[in-house]
Amino acid sequence: MIESESVIDEGKKATEHEIKSIMEKYAPGLNPRLENNLKVALLENRLSREGVEKVLKKTIDLVEKAMAEPGEAVGVVTAQSIGEPGTQMTLRTFHFAGVKERNDTLGLPRLIELVDARKKPVTPTMDIYLDKDHKISREKALEVAREILFTRVSDLIEKMDTDYVGILTFYLSEAKLSERGCELDEVYEVLESSKKKYEISKNEKKNFIKINIPDEPDAQTLLTMRNKLLNIRVKGVPDIERVTIVKQGDEWVIQTAGSNLAKVVAITGVDTSRITTNNVYEVWQTLGIEAARTALVKEITNTLEEQGLEVDSRHIMLVADLMTSKGYLQQIGRHGIAGTKTSVLARAAFEITVPTIAKAALEGQIETLRGVTENVIVGATVPVGTGMVDLYMKVKEQNAEDN
Repeated sequence: MIESESVIDEGKKATEHEIKSIMEKYAPGLNPRLENNLKVALLENRLSREGVEKVLKKTIDLVEKAMAEPGEAVGVVTAQSIGEPGTQMTLRTFHFAGVKERNDTLGLPRLIELVDARKKPVTPTMDIYLDKDHKISREKALEVAREILFTRVSDLIEKMDTDYVGILTFYLSEAKLSERGCELDEVYEVLESSKKKYEISKNEKKNFIKINIPDEPDAQTLLTMRNKLLNIRVKGVPDIERVTIVKQGDEWVIQTAGSNLAKVVAITGVDTSRITTNNVYEVWQTLGIEAARTALVKEITNTLEEQGLEVDSRHIMLVADLMTSKGYLQQIGRHGIAGTKTSVLARAAFEITVPTIAKAALEGQIETLRGVTENVIVGATVPVGTGMVDLYMKVKEQNAEDN
């Protein structure tokens, strides 16, 4: 399109200096990112002066058309723009993400999960990228994966014997020890360091650990003790229940079922600049509110795009901005944004109407009628669009002689 509208004669191409001077004249109000992209594109595709001016005028025209008009109800437009495609989302809410070991929540349940700012998603997952020393070799990636995968004593046992006089015997599996990168001594040490009162011994040849509990406990106490010992952590990061190593391009990436960002970033071999999790609450707790905002935008966008729905990113950014505007993660609901509005009628219109109004009456709260909802309720002009403008007319006082 640019080539057909402008002269591409070699002798008439705009110089770099001319391009910069035209940009300074026409594009002082553009945002830096757009201005930089435009400059790079114009330098790569040299046009005539007239062509450069046409491109800049067209860009500024499109930017101005894309801006919200003063008084436009951007919140209502956002709600409609996300809510309407949201009703078209499929009921196929789970799928296996590339590998059978990892399940992902999709569609409307995932969207609700995000705007509700849930502390723990139904299917938390992580994509763990590795540093340059570990990402090329599958063996080294496997070493990192073993350090991440949460391993309990029960995960390493082949069989166990329970003698009701107070003796427990754990027979460890060679295959499971090898698979998880553990040794008999590691298991022995974690059982020995536990604060429970019992005697412990190991047999390295037959690969078992014997635990002797004194005072001949009753059956219930013995079973409770056994279950506690089986759940003791040997190694790995809590909440990471499963790991899978997949190849993406030239590098190996660890995908997990379960998420624990704060602990995983401390593991040697992990590239902390590229690690991702679908748990936005964890991102906020570990990396801060700005990172949580970015994660929210990304997760909502991915959820909608996976369903083939196109929603303008500005609508999604408005929702994410609102959820993170106070420096912490708020849900869009009565326990978050809707419940903390200053307007009594706006809170009452959302949920729990009678208790909200009764509490406001008891406390003598004042309704200023400044929002959309409260003005609709009382039948007043909504302060949106032309409703934001007050029109005054000056009337000249007539003299008594004119009457």
